[in-house]
Amino acid sequence: MTLHADVRDNAADSRYELTVDGATAVAVYELRDGEIAFTHTEVPKSLSGQGIASALAKGALEDVRARGLKAVPLCSFFAGYIERNPEFHDLVR
Repeated sequence: MTLHADVRDNAADSRYELTVDGATAVAVYELRDGEIAFTHTEVPKSLSGQGIASALAKGALEDVRARGLKAVPLCSFFAGYIERNPEFHDLVR
């Protein structure tokens, strides 16, 4: 799945977004000094079960890495995603 490439940072609303078929999944965050704390992930019911949350997390974490920041997974989905994907372990402070 290459949907992670479509993830966009909506800095004005402090959230990463992934829109598929007109519906938008979001990962809400708080930008802190040198880190992004992920606080909530929400996927519309119409997109559930399609791996959208995982694509959203991957895209957001790739952006965190590109920006030279660290991730704080306060959201249980992000915490589990990072735990299952060792390529992102280095991003956790």
